[in-house]
Amino acid sequence: MPDFDVIIVGGGLAGLTLALALTRPNTPIKVAVFEKKSYPFHRVCGEYIAMESWGFLERLGVPLADMKLPKINKLCVSAPNGNYFADEMTSGGFGISRYTLDNLLAQIAVSQNVTLYQNTTVENVVFSEDKTNKNSDKNAQIITSNGVFGAKIVCGAFGKKSNLDVQLKREFVENTKTATQNYVGVKYHISLADFPKNLIELHNFKNGYCGISAIEEDKTCLCYLTTSQNLKENNNDIKLMEENVLRKNPFLEKYFSTAKFLYDKPLAISQISFLPKKAIENNIFMLGDAAGMITPLCGNGMTMAMQGASILSDFLIAFFQEKIIRKELEQNYQKSWNNHFSTRLRAGRNIQNLFGKEMITNLAINVLKPFPRIRKRLISLTHGENY
Repeated sequence: MPDFDVIIVGGGLAGLTLALALTRPNTPIKVAVFEKKSYPFHRVCGEYIAMESWGFLERLGVPLADMKLPKINKLCVSAPNGNYFADEMTSGGFGISRYTLDNLLAQIAVSQNVTLYQNTTVENVVFSEDKTNKNSDKNAQIITSNGVFGAKIVCGAFGKKSNLDVQLKREFVENTKTATQNYVGVKYHISLADFPKNLIELHNFKNGYCGISAIEEDKTCLCYLTTSQNLKENNNDIKLMEENVLRKNPFLEKYFSTAKFLYDKPLAISQISFLPKKAIENNIFMLGDAAGMITPLCGNGMTMAMQGASILSDFLIAFFQEKIIRKELEQNYQKSWNNHFSTRLRAGRNIQNLFGKEMITNLAINVLKPFPRIRKRLISLTHGENY
């Protein structure tokens, strides 16, 4: 028999919230999460969460109301030349670091009898047929640096890129190798005097954009995405690229000049791709960035990760209660994932086409500036309803 009912590969927002969502009363599902690092730790992430996720996190046991987190309801977007527009956001969001949130979710998961393996790398997943059980016709062996484990269901929540993607020969990995444009993400926590806690700013520069917003403890998250070519043209030196490219935007020049940077060195991730992925692949249920990435300019990747977990948990519980069979589980999840996120992802890719290129971005900001209704509509495409 399998060691676990569900094994989740990856202990980020998607993986941890799925594990917690499966620990409902009267649903005795044995869950394990495998995380290659040890909590707490930082991740490259914009750290803005849409308000639609507030209720879901509180139901999982996160005491958001007691944490005095910054509520964000204003947006400012600038072009590389410094031209900008500002808007109120109807629903908005809140700021919290992944260092704090992931660690808190991990602690809650352990308290809810989720088995958590830290410092454990999943090296491969191998499936076999179980012809004695029509409801669970595939069992898996999860080969890890900490041993081999069995499971009835395997969920992939291993983020933007993983060695497991290569091991599973996922199509987007092969396409990424030949793609003309891959991206680099860089994040800092900074102390920035007088930065409004209710504001998120998105500042464009040549072939990239930078998000700045408040998080807990009077800190501010500064996170940017740019092309790998930008970095290459600056001798693969992040500081040199910031000096030669990012700081050409007057807003970013001001922040890089006046902020106190709280990291000894930047946190970076490379080979980021926005190519389409599949929500179910190699018999593994993907969620979060492993299932599909929305462009960071549009935000809400964190919300998508958690809402995907909420959706999948409902179907998994129905499966283990024998209300649906494996084939229905796969069909229902794939259909629901597409219904909830395909429009957001498509809108994100289209919006990204308006930004990132210097001349196009300058023109886009200038054209959109007199039309607040159009801007409001674009913002709404990347947000959803409470879940």
